[in-house]
Amino acid sequence: MSALTESAAWRALTQLALADAAVSLNQRFASDPDRARRLAAEACGLYLDYSKQRVDDSILSALLAYADQQQVSAGIARMFAGDVINATEGRAVGHVALRAPRDAGLTMAGAPVMPAVHDVLDRMATFADAIRSGAWRGATGEMLTDIVNIGIGGSDFGPRMVWDALSDPTNRPRAHFVANVDGAQLSAVLGALDPARTLFVVTSKTFTTQETMANAGAARHWLTAALGEAAVARHFAGVSTARQTVEAFGIAPANVFEFWDWVGGRYSLWSAVGLANMIALGPGRFRELLAGAHAMDEHFRRTPLAQNLPVLMALIAFWNYNFLGASSQVIAPYAQRLRRFVGWLQQLEMESNGKSVNRDGQTLDYPTTPALWGDVGTNAQHAFFQMLHQSAALHPVDFIIPVKPVRGLPEQHPLLVANGLAQSAALMRGKDAEQVRAELSRQGLSGATLEAAIPHRVFSGNRPSSTLLLPQLDAFHVGALCALYEHRTFVLSLLWNINAFDQWGVELGKQLAQQVTMAMGDGSGVAALDASTQQLLERVHAR
Repeated sequence: MSALTESAAWRALTQLALADAAVSLNQRFASDPDRARRLAAEACGLYLDYSKQRVDDSILSALLAYADQQQVSAGIARMFAGDVINATEGRAVGHVALRAPRDAGLTMAGAPVMPAVHDVLDRMATFADAIRSGAWRGATGEMLTDIVNIGIGGSDFGPRMVWDALSDPTNRPRAHFVANVDGAQLSAVLGALDPARTLFVVTSKTFTTQETMANAGAARHWLTAALGEAAVARHFAGVSTARQTVEAFGIAPANVFEFWDWVGGRYSLWSAVGLANMIALGPGRFRELLAGAHAMDEHFRRTPLAQNLPVLMALIAFWNYNFLGASSQVIAPYAQRLRRFVGWLQQLEMESNGKSVNRDGQTLDYPTTPALWGDVGTNAQHAFFQMLHQSAALHPVDFIIPVKPVRGLPEQHPLLVANGLAQSAALMRGKDAEQVRAELSRQGLSGATLEAAIPHRVFSGNRPSSTLLLPQLDAFHVGALCALYEHRTFVLSLLWNINAFDQWGVELGKQLAQQVTMAMGDGSGVAALDASTQQLLERVHAR
């Protein structure tokens, strides 16, 4: 056993979990009429109801005591101070600086960063305004009507999610996103575009990412085949730290936008990685996105842990997974425009916290990071909610519900909201055998037929969920929502004593992909591959 699992705070939570099964959520509500009001918190317009989680005052007190043991407040302070908290890479973690105001005075590893951050933001805004106004045009003099973002991982998930959340069919210019090295994706996008009206934004920190550079090369060939080599400077922008490599690609120096090694990919949508969003949505809306995230940063930084939204959500997730044995975490946004939110959050959470050693390199004797998955309501209700209601496994749910519609048949929005609220209530309440028997009796069933039907219609209930209400899906509240989950992820890493900001497992896959690619090309390095991979390559070459 590790020092962490042997600690008094961990043991106290273990004892509370053993007693949890004796009291259901229905009983907790019955004995505490004020529960729904007390077990709620609010910040930046976001309202969190966690009263349907399997917690009470004693459990929350024990969780907060555990947070104190893990020095969560000190960890938050260290991140905002720009300390080197990504120890395995020797880096500070500075995504909060990307959305802070000019006079915030933040430093990273002791160096001031706000002037550089706002210099890049200002350059992005100038470039975006020039494209949107027509002052910057393509090589043939046409206005640029389509922006294609080429990236992968954090250079795709975040910008794509923001575009889906905030754009509308009338948006001009239009944004498109290409990540997969499967040529079908890029071909489908290019097939609907005019080279003379298209701008490509290529995003890669090193400008060597295999998938990104393959797609960028194909896009460049498509463009130059139609408009010639000289057109590259008018139709490409680069987001990278490797300025010389970007310029060698043919991108004009003025169109290279940097970010820094203290910006992790999955935390980078607020930086120049969001250039396609700033161009397509406009600098004003992009700055509203940053403002919402900064508002959540300030809440996270300054609010006591007991009322702190990211901290509360992290403590509840920790409790569900490590003590109640939850099998996974489900995210159910009741908003079609958040259909990409789950994919963004999967990378954020599972790439950050999918670790098996602690910050000192010692093997963990407790699990971290349940599988995170989900889909938008009401679609999800007709896909996997059956399992959530009646399977033996426990899958806690975060319901995310905008209160007001932004556009599109607003008369249907009350039905959407009602479904989200009803599902969270159903997961909590369940339906026991006596309720089922009474219902079936009213329908005319009796005797053995009735009794045989009962087990199939019983719902155990007591399934935990939280409900997060947003006033509406605008740029400010989308920014606050994303920052909320970023900070939740960080707090979980503190609770588990792991580093949330490296991803060596991803690097291993990249290295092996290069070896296999070489083997598929000139045959070099085949002998170094395992027998299974060698055999699969033989089958691939034989077809």
